[in-house]
Amino acid sequence: MDNIKEEHTIESDASCRKSHHPEHVKKDLTNRLNRIEGQIRGIKGMVDKDVYCDDIITQLSATQSALNSVAKVLLQGHLKGCVVDRLAEGDDEVLDELLVTIQKLMRK
Repeated sequence: MDNIKEEHTIESDASCRKSHHPEHVKKDLTNRLNRIEGQIRGIKGMVDKDVYCDDIITQLSATQSALNSVAKVLLQGHLKGCVVDRLAEGDDEVLDELLVTIQKLMRK
C-alpha cells in the first residue's frame, strides 16, 4: 500500500515540477536510453533463443551499468541545478528529498 501511495506522490509531484537540462544533456540522455532500450530488446531475443544463461547475465550487467550511468548524469544535473536553486530559495526540504533519492539509487 505504501508503494502505491509513494508512486502516486511521485507522479503528482512530477506533473508540477520540471527539470531544466540543456539540450545537449537531453540529447545525450536520450541517446543513452535508446542504446539501453536496444540492449533490453537484445536480451529478450537471447532469452527467446535459449542463449546460455551466463551470456544473458553478462548482458544484463552491462545494461545495469548503462542505467547507472544515466542515473549519475541525472543526479549530477539535479544537484548542480535543482538542489542548488531550491536551497538558494530557502527550501531545505530538497535535502530530505535528495536523501530519499540517493537511498533509492543505493538499493540497486
